[in-house]
Amino acid sequence: MTDSQQVYLLIFLLYLSAMILVSWLASRWQRSNCDYLLAGRKVPLMLTLGTTVATMVGTGSSMGAVGFAYQHGWAGTLYGIGGALGILLLAWLFAPVRAERFATMSEELASYVGNHQVVKKLLAILIYAASVGWLGAHLIGGGMYLAWLTGLDETSAKLIIGLGLAVYVTLGGYSAVVWTDAIQAVILFSGFLLMTYFVVEVVGGWQTLTSASVAAGAGLFSYQNIGLLPAISMALAVLVGVLATPSFRQRIYSAKSISSIRTSFIISGLLYLGFSCIPAVIGIGAYAVNSSLDNPSFAFPYLALTAMPVLIGGFILLAGISATLSSASSDAIAGVSVLVADIYLTWCKGNIAPHNPLLVSRIAMLTTVSLALFMAVLSSDIISYITKMISVVLAGLCVMGLLGRFWQGYTWQGSLVTLMAGSVAALLIGMNDDWLAYFGNPIIPALLSALVFGVLTSVATKPSVTASPEKTEVTS
Repeated sequence: MTDSQQVYLLIFLLYLSAMILVSWLASRWQRSNCDYLLAGRKVPLMLTLGTTVATMVGTGSSMGAVGFAYQHGWAGTLYGIGGALGILLLAWLFAPVRAERFATMSEELASYVGNHQVVKKLLAILIYAASVGWLGAHLIGGGMYLAWLTGLDETSAKLIIGLGLAVYVTLGGYSAVVWTDAIQAVILFSGFLLMTYFVVEVVGGWQTLTSASVAAGAGLFSYQNIGLLPAISMALAVLVGVLATPSFRQRIYSAKSISSIRTSFIISGLLYLGFSCIPAVIGIGAYAVNSSLDNPSFAFPYLALTAMPVLIGGFILLAGISATLSSASSDAIAGVSVLVADIYLTWCKGNIAPHNPLLVSRIAMLTTVSLALFMAVLSSDIISYITKMISVVLAGLCVMGLLGRFWQGYTWQGSLVTLMAGSVAALLIGMNDDWLAYFGNPIIPALLSALVFGVLTSVATKPSVTASPEKTEVTS
């Protein structure tokens, strides 16, 4: 490890210590699981905005979209466009569910089909798996950043990131998440803007950047590099990821009001739409500097360490780590909410000891981070990891949420078929190389299968009697 790498490691450890301090301060007023998992349902507009922006500009943008742009030019903007459209649709379609006082996404979706117990239990498993999957993706990205920043091997870097995250999120819960995310949002936006400025300077100006072979003459969003249908699939996969990712629903449930969550989502979507071109600029710039990287996911840290001044490069990589940590913390708390409220308290009929009401949630947090860390150690391809996980797990959840919320004829049998059809279609496409190349990723077949089979099954079965939502209290 060189002297500069030792300095970077020290700076990161100081940064992580600061996050832990913020988390400890946030934990001092917590008295119940509602405080720990939902920040007492009192998160104001500005903090909701900060945590949403920080999560959206996360691992997918910093590692995935930059790496995708390194390979396919302006197609790297598709990640941001899909994400922006997703959060704007979420604000329009689902912000009103704040009034129902749900605690988890599985509780919300189950309420649309009469709280059928089989559906409710299956949803708990799937949504917990989705949260752990997203968390694993962020730990992969954070480990890559830290490895490049300090010279550590990737496994050690992932372990450090995972342990640090476990400490500060376990300590402070969702209150710590929103406050640390707000701080990290400032760092990561500053870092990305600095990176963009230096990239254009390093490659010799905007004209040189746009004339790079990976970006020139490839059509709108460089769709000719990947094909029109794969380009649509890429943006759609990210859109579905936002609509069906549990951590975004967690922001709805914890917000102070419907108006505050809707306003924060709209502002976040517009900011992210403007931000969408930045990862593409960075990725194309990295290609212009070195077109032969072994792993495109390394484009961002490679450029930061080789083409930037030492201190600027270190700060930019710290911004990248901030992006991954902000996203990881949100997905961790969403997963823990499901594990506590929908699996431990409801499914397993567990109890929370009155003398230590936060103990179960903190044990659940350590369990969740450990599972995600195990998955992260086994993978290194961000975009592949995210798009496969979205298609297999989230496509059915997205369709179920839309049908359940806006169609009264949706049945619990239809919901089960929706979830099954989405996953099966995604797996079948993923196993056939020709089909996968044609579609780009399995999201379109997965969505269509989930929709068609869910509707047909609901029409063929007798609608269930709508029951009053059975909400699991997490206040004690």
